[in-house]
Amino acid sequence: MSRIGLSPIEIPEGVEISIKDDRIVTVKGPKGELQETLVPEMKVIKKDNEIIVERESEKNKVKALHGLSRTLIYNMIVGVTEGYEKTLLIKGTGYRAAKEGNTLVLNLGYSHQIRMEDPEGITTEVPDQTTIKISGADKQLVGNHSAKIRAQRGPEPYKGKGVRYSDEHIRRKVGKAGAASE
Repeated sequence: MSRIGLSPIEIPEGVEISIKDDRIVTVKGPKGELQETLVPEMKVIKKDNEIIVERESEKNKVKALHGLSRTLIYNMIVGVTEGYEKTLLIKGTGYRAAKEGNTLVLNLGYSHQIRMEDPEGITTEVPDQTTIKISGADKQLVGNHSAKIRAQRGPEPYKGKGVRYSDEHIRRKVGKAGAASE
């Protein structure tokens, strides 16, 4: 039984939700508009100031998707009201980031610069050369774009050089011990 899927979602003020065919949910708010199509086994009901997600069968797959469907709708509501943000840190000599219009320019120790366009609905800010802030209304897009930036040069375990999340802990390895003396 999904306990997450059973709990109703409160609709905050300033958010409009429309449901089409009992499974296509559109959420409009101050930070944008998001749409999600749920699996056919889920039924979304709007009662008063709440959203309720119901499942049509008791199969294990449908039970698993029940909580996911409710969480996707909840994340859309949070996204259009508060938004989501991820912060990346750059460590390493000569490693830096800059913003040129809608393009993020990364110098990560390669022989060339890496240029990445901001996807639609995502804002990338560079407050200083070693910090990148990615923000937007869609949680999945923010996480995906952050992961793509991090993948350009992930942190290495010896010196910790590379791009990492601000809350990420890098397990450091001990370097070479040197020649053994006998």
